[in-house]
Amino acid sequence: VILYAVLIALAFLMLVPFAWMLSASLKLDKDVFIFPIQWIPENPRWRNYIDIWTKIPLMKFVLNTIKITLIVTCLQLLTSSFAAYAFAKLNFKHKNALFLAYIATIAVPWQVYMVPQFIMMRKMGLNDKLLAMICLQAFSAFGVFMMRQFYDGIPNELCEAARVDGMSEYKIYSHIMLPLSKPALSTLTIFTFVATWNDYLGPLIYLKSQEKKTIQLGLKMFIGQYSSQYGLIMAGSVLSLIPVLIVFICLQRYFVEGIASTGLKG
Repeated sequence: VILYAVLIALAFLMLVPFAWMLSASLKLDKDVFIFPIQWIPENPRWRNYIDIWTKIPLMKFVLNTIKITLIVTCLQLLTSSFAAYAFAKLNFKHKNALFLAYIATIAVPWQVYMVPQFIMMRKMGLNDKLLAMICLQAFSAFGVFMMRQFYDGIPNELCEAARVDGMSEYKIYSHIMLPLSKPALSTLTIFTFVATWNDYLGPLIYLKSQEKKTIQLGLKMFIGQYSSQYGLIMAGSVLSLIPVLIVFICLQRYFVEGIASTGLKG
């Protein structure tokens, strides 16, 4: 009982800011900071959700973010699962040393190699292009680590039996490993989608043109231009959360299973 009470209290504390944001998005600017807080507005201002689309080119920002997020998520799922299969089920020279060296990059803060990456992208002619964001985020050491932990829990006898039957490594990967790794893939999808969708610093560095900005840069631009229109700011923030919530709701049944199964071995 005590444990559930503590968890409910913590969940309530986590949800309060989101509830306030949703409530503020339906208020006039003068009513946002009224105390005590009026959680349910007497006259909800739904027009905030219409005006935010006309104040800034929000649709363009959303489409840019969707494009980057979907491509990066698909690429990370492909590259992470493919590399993890090699590290988990294949034997080649210096496999463990290579894996440890790759995973060690997780401990290096992005700010350390941020400038060299920018110089590299600029020399490649990818500055102010969405392709720069896609190339930089298409590979994930964390994703490889998580998928390898999951693959380690799959018996090697399955792969060996498939090889005896004449299946190639590509068919074993696509016909056996991928169908069994839905929980891990779902978990990686959530992590990658949320991180890419909410990324602010990366697009800020590489994307300069307004027509190429993401939703996070668009909201920051709106705050800079209309800093006192709190209702519209909250409405834009709520809209930016909707895709993340949809992805999590669709994949939540695999999420806990994926987190648990990726930590069984290693």
